[in-house]
Amino acid sequence: MIPQLNNISPVQSLYLNFIDHLSKHGFKGELCPDYANRTVLATDNSIYQILPQGVLYPKGINDVILLCHTADLKQFHEIVLSPRGGGTGTNGQSLTDGLIVDVSKHMNEILEINVQERWVRVQSGVVKDQLNAAIKPHGLFFAPDLSTSNRATIGGMINTDASGQGSCVYGKTRDHVLELQTVLLDGSVVQSKALSDDEFTAISQHQDKTGLIHRLIDSIDKEHHEKINEVFPPLNRCLTGYDLAHIRDETNRFNLNNILCGSEGTLGFISEAKLNLLPIPKHSALVVVKYGDFNASLRDATELMKANPTSVETIDSTVLNLAMNDFIWHQVKEFFDDETPVPVQGINFVEYVGDTIEDLQKQIDALTKNIEQSIKGGRTQRIGYAIAMGSESVNKIWAMRKRAVGLLGNAKGEARPVAFVEDTAVPPENLADYIIEFREILDSYDLKYGMFGHVDAGVLHVRPALDMKKTEHEEMAWEISDKVAELTQKYGGLLWGEHGKGVRSSYSPKFFGELYPQLQRIKAAFDPRNQCNPGKIATPDNHVELLAIDEVPTRGQRNKTIPVQIWNQFNEAVHCNGNGVCFNWNTSDPMCPSWKGTRKRVNSPKGRASLINEWLRLLSVKKTDTKVLLDSDSGSLSALSSLPKQLKNSFKKKHGEYDFSHEVYESMSACLACKACAGQCPIKVDVPEFRSKFLALYHTRYARPIKDYLVASLEFVLPVFAPIHWAYNTVMGLKPTRWFFEKYIGFVDSPLYTGLSLKRARVEVAVANNLKVLSDEKKAKTVVIVQDAFTRFFDTQVVIDLVNYLKSLGFDAQLAPYNPNGKPLHVHGFLKPFKKAAQKNADELMAIHNAGIPLVGIDPSMTLTYRGEYQKHLNVEDIPPVLLIQEWLEQHLELIQHHTKEKPNDSNGYPARSFKLMTHCTEQTNAAQSSKQWQKVFDAAGHSLEVLSLGCCGMAGTYGHEKRNVETSKHLYELSWKSPVQKHFESGELVATGYSCRSQIKREDQKHVPHPIQALLKANS
Repeated sequence: MIPQLNNISPVQSLYLNFIDHLSKHGFKGELCPDYANRTVLATDNSIYQILPQGVLYPKGINDVILLCHTADLKQFHEIVLSPRGGGTGTNGQSLTDGLIVDVSKHMNEILEINVQERWVRVQSGVVKDQLNAAIKPHGLFFAPDLSTSNRATIGGMINTDASGQGSCVYGKTRDHVLELQTVLLDGSVVQSKALSDDEFTAISQHQDKTGLIHRLIDSIDKEHHEKINEVFPPLNRCLTGYDLAHIRDETNRFNLNNILCGSEGTLGFISEAKLNLLPIPKHSALVVVKYGDFNASLRDATELMKANPTSVETIDSTVLNLAMNDFIWHQVKEFFDDETPVPVQGINFVEYVGDTIEDLQKQIDALTKNIEQSIKGGRTQRIGYAIAMGSESVNKIWAMRKRAVGLLGNAKGEARPVAFVEDTAVPPENLADYIIEFREILDSYDLKYGMFGHVDAGVLHVRPALDMKKTEHEEMAWEISDKVAELTQKYGGLLWGEHGKGVRSSYSPKFFGELYPQLQRIKAAFDPRNQCNPGKIATPDNHVELLAIDEVPTRGQRNKTIPVQIWNQFNEAVHCNGNGVCFNWNTSDPMCPSWKGTRKRVNSPKGRASLINEWLRLLSVKKTDTKVLLDSDSGSLSALSSLPKQLKNSFKKKHGEYDFSHEVYESMSACLACKACAGQCPIKVDVPEFRSKFLALYHTRYARPIKDYLVASLEFVLPVFAPIHWAYNTVMGLKPTRWFFEKYIGFVDSPLYTGLSLKRARVEVAVANNLKVLSDEKKAKTVVIVQDAFTRFFDTQVVIDLVNYLKSLGFDAQLAPYNPNGKPLHVHGFLKPFKKAAQKNADELMAIHNAGIPLVGIDPSMTLTYRGEYQKHLNVEDIPPVLLIQEWLEQHLELIQHHTKEKPNDSNGYPARSFKLMTHCTEQTNAAQSSKQWQKVFDAAGHSLEVLSLGCCGMAGTYGHEKRNVETSKHLYELSWKSPVQKHFESGELVATGYSCRSQIKREDQKHVPHPIQALLKANS
C-alpha cells in the first residue's frame, strides 16, 4: 500500500510514483516505502547510515526485469536501485538513498543440483550455509568460506567476490562461478560464462547491449594488457570489482563473470548463478599454535605455509579474551586451557584436510615435530600448541573464530572496534612488517584494536576502537584511513581483500591510476545514467564523483543527537553494529524465531535495535524525557489517570494518524521474548529488555489492549481460582467463551488447570524460619523448589514428580511459598508492577537461601528470569541464586549413580534407555552448559541422552496464545519441532524441558511429551 503523505519532497514524490507504477504493472513482490523498513535497511555492518526511499522485495526474476525496465523509462531516469542480500557488508556496499532491492526474502531457491557433474544452480538470495546443507548429503560443498556464512547470500558473495578461510587452496567466489544470469538496467537478461573463441565471436557481433559490452571489455584487455599486469599486484586476493586482470581466464577464454563478480550491483542485478562444487574432505584437523608475541605469529605464517596446510588463520589476544567470555567458549576451551610459560598474545590456526586419516596424521606429525623442536630450541616465540582432530572439533574452533567478527563489537565502553580499514591485503611475506607500521599508526592515536584474519593470504582484519559519536574520533577515522591507504600501497597491496569496496571505492582512482578510466568505460556501457548502486567501484564519466568516505552520513552522526541519559537507558539496543548474526538461516538454531517465522527484517534483533535507535532520536528531537515517563505510575496495572489521554490518542491511531511509534510497536509485538538474542548476539542486544521499556513508554500515550492486562495479571489470579478450578475449566472450555476471548480479547487456546492437589500428593511448602533451625546434616539433604505459575497450575504433575524424584535420591524436597515471578509483567512492559512483584518474590526466596537451603526452578524461562530480568531491575544483593534443575543435579552425580547401582539393571528390571532432549530456546541460549548437564545426569542414571538441534517451538510463554501470533507460532513449530516429534514420539524417546514447549506439542500434535525428570522417575522406578 502506497502511503498518502503531506508535504512530500519532489524526490519522495518521484520514488512513490515509481513504486506506484510497479504496483500497477504487475510487481508480485512487496513494495515497502514505510519508514520502518527504510530505517532497518539504512545500515549494514559498516560505520555508515543512509536512509533509502523504499525497500523492494522481488518474488522472482520477472519482478527484477520489471523494476529495471521501469527505471529505464524516461520519467524515472533519476531513480537509483541497489541490490541487497544478507546486508553484512563492512563498507556500505548495499546502502543507498534510492531504492534497496532485497532478493533474500523470496528469491532463495536452490533450483538444480547435478551431483555427477558437481554443479548447482541457485537464486541469488540463497544463503551460503543453506546451500551447503542441501548438498552435504551428496558429499559436496561450495568452497568459498566466510565468517558470515549462515546469513550471507550467494548473490552477496558474488557481488563482493567474497572469500575467507582456505582461499589459498580454494580461491575466491569467482573461481567457483560457472554461469551467471544478470538483469541489466534496460530489462534485458545476460547469460554469462567462459566463452570459447567461436562463442565470443558470435556474441560480440550482436548489435544489442550484450554485444557492445563484450566488444568493449575485449578491447580494454587487448589495448591495456601490459598496463593491467603492471598495476595489479599478483596477490591471492586479486582485485575485486571489474577485475581487469582476469578478463580472460587461465585457458585464455573470455569470461564476463570475472567482471561481474565483485561489481556490487553497479552493473546489473544478478538473479541466478551456476556454481562449481567440490567433494567434502573426508578428514580434517587443526593445529592451534600459540605465541607470546602477536608479531611472531604473523612472521611465522610464511614458515607454517611451507608445511602445505589448507589454511592458516590468526587471532590476537584481544579477540581471544572476548571469546573467553562468550557462550561458545565452553565448546573450545579444552584446546586453550593448558598453561604456557608467558601469556598468549597471538594464535595461528593451521588446518589440514585429507582423504585418509593416515595422510592427515603424517602432516600433523611433521608440523608438531617442527613446533616442538622450535620451542625446545627457543628459535621462535611459539610457546605451545594443541591439536583438534576430526570435523566436529575443527568446526567448533572455526565457529569460535567466525564469531570473532561480532565479538570485537562487544568491547566495554562507548569506543568499540569498528570496520573501516579492516580489509587490506599485502603479499604474505610483507604482512608482519606491514602490520608493525599499521599498529604504529593506531598507537600514535592511542587507540585499542583487535586483529584477526587470513595470514596465509596476507589479509588481516584490523578494527580500531572508536566512538563515532565523537567528532574528534570521526576525524581520526578519516586520517587513519588515508594513512592506511598509503601504507598499503607502499607494501604492494590492495585496500580490498575480500569484503568489497563500497564507500571505500573513493580510493579506486588512487590504486587503479591510469586504468581507472577503463573502469568508467565499463560502468558507462552497463549503466550510462549511473542508476545502479551509484558512487561505488566507478562512475560512468568524470561529471559525477564516487562517494567520499568522509561525506557519507555515519551512524555516529545520528546517534550523537540522542542525549547521553537516554542512550544509556537503552544500552541493550544502541550498540548493535549490524553484524547480522540474528539473520541466521538455520531453522534449527534458536536465533531469532520471529525473524525466521516472518522473514521480515523489522522483526529481527538488528531490525528492532535500529527502530529503537531511530525512535529515541525522534523522541530526543521532541525533548521527551524517557526517564520521567518510565518512573511515572503509567506502567502500573491500576493506573487510570492517563486513561482518557490514551483512549483519545488510540482513537486518532485507529483513524490513521501517523506516528512512527506504531511501526515500532508492530515490530515489538511480534517478538517472542525468548531472549535468544541476549544469549547469542555477540553484542548482547537484548530485545525483551528494551522492548519492555518501549511498551511501558508507548502505553503512556496509547491505551493497552485488554489481553495485556489478562496476561500480566495471570500469575496473580491463578491462585484465586485454583480452589474452584473445575468451574474455571468448565467456563473456559465453552465455545461461546472461546469465541469471546478470541474475538474481543485476542487470546486463543487458553490453558486449563490440571486440578491436581499438591496437598494430597504430600508436597510440603517450605517455611524459612523452620529451615533455619535444621541441622547442617539435614540442610545438606534439603532442597526447595521455586514454584512458577505455569507448571504449578497447568502442569502440576511435573511438580509432584520432581518432588518424588528428589525424595527417591534421599532429599527432603519442599516447595517455596507461591509468589508471582513477574516475567509476564516484564514481557508486556508493566515495569513498575514487575519490580514490585520481583522484589517481594526475591525477598522471600532470599530468606530461604539465607537459611542455607539451595533453590531450584522447574521451568527454564521462568528460572532464568532471576539471572536475567531480576539482575537488571533489582539490587544484586537482593537476587536469590535459583538454579536450573540440571545445574543442581550435576552437583550430585555420584549420588544419582549410587542410587542407580542399587537397582537391578537387566531386561526384566530397569534397562538402560536412550532419550532425546528438546530444550527450551531460552535455556539453549542463556545457559549454554544446560544440555551437557542434562546429559551428565542421564548418564549417571544409567541412560543416554541425545540433544536435538532445534529452534524455537513457537509458543514462548503466552506468545502462541495471542490471536495475532497464532499463524507465526504454528509456522515456527513446523519449521523445527514437528518433524522430530513425529519421528521420535512413538518410541517414547522424547523429553522436553519447557512448559511452553510441551504445551505447543500438545496443541499442534496432540501428544504428551514428559519433562526429563518425569522420564528419569519412570525409567528408574
